[in-house]
Amino acid sequence: MYLKELSILNYKNIADAQLTFSNKINCFVGYNGEGKTNLLDAVYFLSFCHSMFSNIDSQMMKHDADFFMLKGHYIHDDGGTTEEICVGMKRGNKKQFKRNQKTYKKLSKHIGLIPLIIVSPDDATLVSGGGEERRKFLDVVISQYDNTYIELLNRYNKALQQRNVLLKMEEEPDMALISLWEEEMAYNGEKIYNMRNDFIQHFIPVFNDIYRTISGNNEEVSLRYISHCQRGSLLNVIQCARHKDRAVGYSLHGIHRDDLEMLIDGYPMKREGSQGQTKTYITSLKLAQFDFLRQAMNGTTPILLLDDIFDKLDALRVEKIVNMVSSDQFGQIFITDTNRSHLDSILSHGDSDYKIFNVSNGVFSLQ
Repeated sequence: MYLKELSILNYKNIADAQLTFSNKINCFVGYNGEGKTNLLDAVYFLSFCHSMFSNIDSQMMKHDADFFMLKGHYIHDDGGTTEEICVGMKRGNKKQFKRNQKTYKKLSKHIGLIPLIIVSPDDATLVSGGGEERRKFLDVVISQYDNTYIELLNRYNKALQQRNVLLKMEEEPDMALISLWEEEMAYNGEKIYNMRNDFIQHFIPVFNDIYRTISGNNEEVSLRYISHCQRGSLLNVIQCARHKDRAVGYSLHGIHRDDLEMLIDGYPMKREGSQGQTKTYITSLKLAQFDFLRQAMNGTTPILLLDDIFDKLDALRVEKIVNMVSSDQFGQIFITDTNRSHLDSILSHGDSDYKIFNVSNGVFSLQ
């Protein structure tokens, strides 16, 4: 699938933009703070129903505006089927999200229609941040190819929240009610664990191959999924910790504590990886995520967003990434960079159709 046309009104620093894209490579050149990443965020919003930076939609509105609107015209890989996706929001009101002029009753039904992967500088938190960032990495890709995943996650999180409310009570809570929420957590949590575990088992070989290609076999990396479900019945694990959870006032065990262990040459990437190695690791994770999603979506090629990914990488690793994303396995790509030479290098590696846009203060001009 690719995005043919995009209309933007009052989104961050972009007051008004009407853009037509190449179905292959689209490059955006400009200084930092001019609006390149805001354009990518608008494309991201149309896939995931929210910004990649915040779930507070009103923050996306231009400061002096009373509303914002995004509208995208997409074409499926069959070349004939089209989709019109539109989101609008007035200040003080909830956003409205529409597919082909019909409003969604549940936004979760939209996730996966327009598969998308983004690689950006903010991905550094995958290594440096807490487990929440790495769980989000799992959730983003699985939810796009299995529409039951978000519902399971929502039900689990509701049960977790209700159990925590009871755990925080000053008086002794109703143990029968706690048991009900624990059973709900365990039932949905084990299903989520199985889906995450299945994804990871198929994902790791793809990730390792991509990392070896980009790094030139200079390092060995590994990725390991860690979950309380690996201790046995999740219900037993949760119930055994009930007294301790009551003491601290929240649930210490469950799939909301899952994590991914990231290693380089047998040591934690967070502690041992250089800036270049860390960026290679993260870029490999995201490109492997793209490759996995492309195969899982049964013929729908995801859109790939590359936001300033070449910084802190040596020339050899840049060249490896350029060769990779220029191959036929990738569909539509959006690339931002302050350095025009990086983009020229990508475009020189093939005869794919492309467009280059200069970006200045939220205004886009086609070169």
